[in-house]
Amino acid sequence: MSNWLLPESLADVLPAEARRIEELRRYLLDLYRTYGFELVAPPLAEYLESLQAVSGSKLNLRTTKVVDQLSGRTMGIRADITPQVARIDAHLLNRNTVTRLCYCGSVLHARPEGLLSDRELLQIGAEIFGYAGVEADIEIIHLALASVAKVGVKNPRLDLNLPAIGHAIIQMDPLLVPYTDTIFDLLSAKDIPGLRALQSSIPNSQEQSIQALLILCSLYGEANQVIAKARQVLPTSASITHALDQLQSLVDSLDIPALTVDLADMGGSSSYHTGVVFCVYADGWHDALVRGGRYDGVGKLYGRDRPATGFSMDLRKLSAGLAEAKPVRAIRAPWGTDAALQDTLKRLRESGEIVIQMLPDQSPVADEFLIDRELVCEQGQWQVRTIA
Repeated sequence: MSNWLLPESLADVLPAEARRIEELRRYLLDLYRTYGFELVAPPLAEYLESLQAVSGSKLNLRTTKVVDQLSGRTMGIRADITPQVARIDAHLLNRNTVTRLCYCGSVLHARPEGLLSDRELLQIGAEIFGYAGVEADIEIIHLALASVAKVGVKNPRLDLNLPAIGHAIIQMDPLLVPYTDTIFDLLSAKDIPGLRALQSSIPNSQEQSIQALLILCSLYGEANQVIAKARQVLPTSASITHALDQLQSLVDSLDIPALTVDLADMGGSSSYHTGVVFCVYADGWHDALVRGGRYDGVGKLYGRDRPATGFSMDLRKLSAGLAEAKPVRAIRAPWGTDAALQDTLKRLRESGEIVIQMLPDQSPVADEFLIDRELVCEQGQWQVRTIA
């Protein structure tokens, strides 16, 4: 095997794409600052006990393990930044007020999530801690939609769900409870044969509960219609009614045209969500572009029980679905060290121009830049001239 061949599902990012990803990062972090979010930067690796404090999370299986050469303890390379930000809020900042935090950094998955997924993501997100009301969920959802609009995503679609409905159905049959994670995966994939096969593998499981789970797979579409139908076809219980009331209240509070509900979508890749979850979809991406939701109680694992809600997205995935990055305009300048030329180069660059000073015998070819002007000396003055 060639020594330069990268591991499976890992890839280099080349100049034009890397530049656009960095621009997206700047645009979004600047946007979050205008909403009052403070930037934090957790470490790439932590002791495994800290990263896996989110008990039962699928993130445990996605975490790559390494040995710390200083302490001999096992460390994990983060697979999700959200729990780290919850740790910062609960353990380091230790505030009693509402805290808004944002972040951007690389994460590594031990295995790709799907056939078209990468193992390395550039995750960016925003989180609100310390407020349990629906107003925080509304702000986070609006910010998620503002994020994709900021970078030029056309006609995004917001999809909502409340996994408490699925939990309530599972709780109706104690035999199903140990299989909650598996059931949620099957529901999210709308894998009806998989649900029936699971029923066959659990003797004495209640037919009513399995049928209710199968019904969830068909409950998706326009928000108000889906909620109304769910009230008619799902089992009657106080917990299911309460969850549907919560979901209806959030729908009524959101003035968003393309708003749908999918009662089988249990939050995608994360298992720590405790309240409403949402996804943003758009043409050009095969999967959800943004995932988020409420995850109250995660901070308790780090010392303080704080309500929390937020979202995240992968900038590499976001960039891949946008129009191809175009070269940027640049100025070509000759090689030279005289003061007049150097002063002109400095002035142009400080004004925001890209000026490439050609080394002796250098070819002006560069995929990242469109060299449409040149710096020439006319009558003792350096001038920018358009290249014919």
